[in-house]
Amino acid sequence: MPASQVRSRARERSNVLNRAEFLSLNQPLKGNQESRSSLRKQSSQAGAAGAPSGNAKERRQSQQLPEEDCMQLNPSFKGIAFNSLLAIDICMSKRLGVCASTASSWGGARSMVNLLGITGHGIPWVAGTLICLVKSSTLAGQEVLMNLLLALLLDIVSVAGLQKLAKRKGPFDVSPGLLDYLTMDTYAFPAGHASRAAMLSKFFLNHLVLAIPLRILLVLWAFCVGFSRVMIGRHHVTDVLSGFVFGYLQFRLVELIWMSSNTCQMLISIW
Repeated sequence: MPASQVRSRARERSNVLNRAEFLSLNQPLKGNQESRSSLRKQSSQAGAAGAPSGNAKERRQSQQLPEEDCMQLNPSFKGIAFNSLLAIDICMSKRLGVCASTASSWGGARSMVNLLGITGHGIPWVAGTLICLVKSSTLAGQEVLMNLLLALLLDIVSVAGLQKLAKRKGPFDVSPGLLDYLTMDTYAFPAGHASRAAMLSKFFLNHLVLAIPLRILLVLWAFCVGFSRVMIGRHHVTDVLSGFVFGYLQFRLVELIWMSSNTCQMLISIW
């Protein structure tokens, strides 16, 4: 036997790791592997049997994550267009809110702009219509005033309902006034003053005989009332525009359900 093989065997014998008590560290036995795998299976089965409800709850919570917590990596064209228009609307509304506070650029004119907005409130118009209805002595006048009162009440209720559904706030943190709370005009969309001004101007243009200068002034008054709400920071531009559209639709609805003179006289007698 060569001397090199004798030396290698002597080294292996002298190596401590080649002893029997160290074989499991170098080459694990099959019996040990089987016992360990069985222990792992038993522990996994016990854990799964002990907490199945916890895993199910975690899976349900992970599946029911809200949409706003997820990142939309590929938004649609409609979403991009809507977000762009919304950003433009907010930017324009903030720029036009020159009377949002006394520290604004036109802060000194805030009281005058608020006074212009009061001319579009629902409470003064309802009170004025009731006073004119009591003092009216003609059937035609009572018919027009009763339908005007119906239009005002319809405007207040419908605008308040839409605002409660939309719950959109204005571009500035401006608290509503006392008259706003009375007419439930606490949110921004749609603008109640704009809808009321558009409905009243269209109503008067159709049912009153007015000269051309007065007709022009009536239309300008409606636009100024709507624009004043943007200047004081209570509404966005789209709120006012949608209010104009909604006011016109209200006028068309009142024309469809127009109460006749006999119906108005019956309601006045009951009242």
